[in-house]
Amino acid sequence: MAVPIYCPICTHKLVIAEEGGRMRPTCPNCGYVHYVNPVPTVGVMIEMDGGLVLIKRARPPHQGEWTFPSGYVEADERLEEAAIREAEEETGLQVEILELLDVNSYPEGPPASGIMIFYRARPIGGRLQAGDDASEARVFPLGELPILPFRTHREVLARWLMTQEHRLNGERIAPIESFFSIRPAAPRDAQQIIELIRMMPINHALQSADWDKALIRAREMPTLQIFVATLDVQPDLIIGGAVFSIVHALTEHYGWINDLAVLPSYRRRGIGTALLKAVMQRALDLNLMTLLVNTERANPAAQTFLQKAGFNTFPIARLKM
Repeated sequence: MAVPIYCPICTHKLVIAEEGGRMRPTCPNCGYVHYVNPVPTVGVMIEMDGGLVLIKRARPPHQGEWTFPSGYVEADERLEEAAIREAEEETGLQVEILELLDVNSYPEGPPASGIMIFYRARPIGGRLQAGDDASEARVFPLGELPILPFRTHREVLARWLMTQEHRLNGERIAPIESFFSIRPAAPRDAQQIIELIRMMPINHALQSADWDKALIRAREMPTLQIFVATLDVQPDLIIGGAVFSIVHALTEHYGWINDLAVLPSYRRRGIGTALLKAVMQRALDLNLMTLLVNTERANPAAQTFLQKAGFNTFPIARLKM
């Protein structure tokens, strides 16, 4: 986001100073502090004709891709009112809110940090037609849902699929204990992997150019080994990922784990452990007898997880295979 230059109160030039534990634009004349706070947005999952209503975005970001109807909350609106308004503006449908489905955040953007509140709804009037920021609107059967470009939209869809009972391709889908699978990543997974590891606090300072380069490496770098956890009811939807590199020395070869992340809604369900096991097995297959991980990139909960998994010696933890 653009950093203001002048104070909106007294027009004096702002300086960067520490306020509340962070460096912020501050006015030395009147004391004004410019805080950058997340923007509230709402999304609507509309259940209709046995499927879900999606709109094709007519504007950036992700122009031409399918998402749930969503938008910003006006200053004079309640959240539910904003959700109902956005649904009608983008789909032509008058909807009834059924329940609050999820509250999420996207500090990584785009374009600015925001809070996303999702509601589940059903049509009670109107006619399905694209409007406002949408170029198309249609109902997708559950077996034909595309991969949604926004992480928060993918995450709420995954949660909804897990907690509901549906008929998908004629088969009953119900919540089960083993709801995910681990597989090697494919080139088509690169964008989802990048968005997943963007959530890691250590990565928040990276700029757009850094992420563009990371996306290229994720697709093309042969020394990278990437495993993903996907939801069984939608196999292309990634809910966790682990990335490790093969490091060659003259006398030894190592596996270097740099990024391991799981979507917040799916933590403490064994996904991180399953990803780590997949990495360890792949390391053995490649005759890499040592795995290394930079634990300074991990938060306290992740550091505890790595210690329990057998890694020791901080900040560079080593695991002998």
